[in-house]
Amino acid sequence: MTKWFKREKDNLQSAQKRDVPEGVWIKCPACEAVLYSRKLERNWHVCPECGHHMRMEAPRYIDLLADHGTWSEFNEQLKSLDPLGFKDSKRYVDRVAGSMKKTGRNEAVTTGTCAIDRHPVVLAVMDFKFLGGSVGSVVGEKIARAIDRSLELKHGLVIVSCSGGMRMQEGIISLMQMAKTSARLTRLADAKVPFISVLTDPTTGGTTASFSMLGDVNIAEPGALIGFAGPRVIKQTIGQDLPEGFQRSEFLLDTGFLDQVVPRRELKSRISEFLTWMNGRGS
Repeated sequence: MTKWFKREKDNLQSAQKRDVPEGVWIKCPACEAVLYSRKLERNWHVCPECGHHMRMEAPRYIDLLADHGTWSEFNEQLKSLDPLGFKDSKRYVDRVAGSMKKTGRNEAVTTGTCAIDRHPVVLAVMDFKFLGGSVGSVVGEKIARAIDRSLELKHGLVIVSCSGGMRMQEGIISLMQMAKTSARLTRLADAKVPFISVLTDPTTGGTTASFSMLGDVNIAEPGALIGFAGPRVIKQTIGQDLPEGFQRSEFLLDTGFLDQVVPRRELKSRISEFLTWMNGRGS
């Protein structure tokens, strides 16, 4: 009889668990607080308990930064091909197709024009959900075209980086995007058009070694991992323990690699302030 009641209780608990849809509750990876997903989304994916900044998809950054009704995407039709016929545990074309299905976007960066507090800008936002935000030929081309559009319109450029680095499935073609985007940014600098780089978690590899760290102003979200090689690789290479917080935003700010660390909710107003000054309208 006892076993019968226990079985009934277990079945009731299982039924209650099944009644809760997946993704309703999210555990903060920093403080482990259990958070209601809709409340977290309204808070721009920042933990209300500890302030930890979780990764956020490109459309939400656009919602955060762009004035309502001003966003206009361009080059959204560009898609990656498979120049090397690459295959590891899975074909590259299948990985791309899977990311397109998962995100509803064609590539790891979204580009367009908008206004940020009435400042006209060209905005590019990377998305880690699309193959780790990796930079292949199309991502490099879209960023290069965004820079060209910024130069043509004389509108400030804002790039929000979130990337694991270059896309290994495209080999040297991927690495060439570092030089391509960096050279374009030199033209932008020569024309004195402002470029503000926003680094989020993570910004690593060749992305850090190229356009992400070439802003007139480089700002980052709190606690973001920023660096070229990962901390484990560096530790194994030099054979020494690394300082606490190594390659996090606050460490890079202290060592002079960043200009400011800005909480997500303040990004829009801070970018607006910089654009005001860089466009010569500061008092």
